[in-house]
Parts: sequence; C-alpha cells; structure tokens
Amino acid sequence: MNGITIQDFQTQNFMNKAIVTGFFLFLLGQGMIWYQTNSQFFNQWCKEHPYVMAAFGWPISYILIYASRYVVEGFDGLLWPGRLVGFASGMFVMAIFTYIHMGETITMKTGITLLLALAITLIQVFWK
Repeated sequence: MNGITIQDFQTQNFMNKAIVTGFFLFLLGQGMIWYQTNSQFFNQWCKEHPYVMAAFGWPISYILIYASRYVVEGFDGLLWPGRLVGFASGMFVMAIFTYIHMGETITMKTGITLLLALAITLIQVFWK
C-alpha cells in the first residue's frame, strides 16, 4: 500500500453520499437505542413503562436497516465496513450521551477505546 494521495481522494470519492447518509442514520439509530435502553436509569416514567420503551424497537430497526443499506452500497456491497462503522458510531453515541445524562466521565481506558473506534472508522472509510 503506497498510501492515499489527494488525487486518489478526489477521483475515488472516498466519502460518498451513501456512506455519509448511512453514518448519520447509524448515529440516529444508536442515539435512539441509547435512550430506549438507558432512560430507565434517570427517568422514572421510562423505568415504569418498559413495554412502551420496547415499542420503539420497530422504528429503530427500520432506521438501522436503511443505515446498513446505505453503508453497504457506499462500500460497494461489502458488509464488514458497514458493521464496523455502525459499531464505532455506537461507541461515540454511548460516550457522549452517558456523559450528558449520567455524568460518567471518559476514563483513560474509555478514551483509548474511543480512539480505537475512530481508527476503525477511518480505516474502513479511507483504506481501499
């Protein structure tokens, strides 16, 4: 591998519309999952109504199906890159929302894990 040049980046369209759309749908879906599963820890109503919270599974699944579709399309039919982008987006949503709602700070271990998640995403997007 000789690396990526500016010309490669411009001609091969590394960040195409399908990947970007899929990534944002993954972020939306992961955010909804976070609230669905973790609201019970800071919201009494959510804790007392698990069946209502579970009902959000259908729209969340629908969003993630489309996120997968876009990302797989953007990666020329490959499944693994999309799975890893979905995983990494979930890591970032978890870190941000857990800090905002639960006050959990990012420890050294979590920070390194987030850097690895970022590295996974960058490898999948930019390494052809």
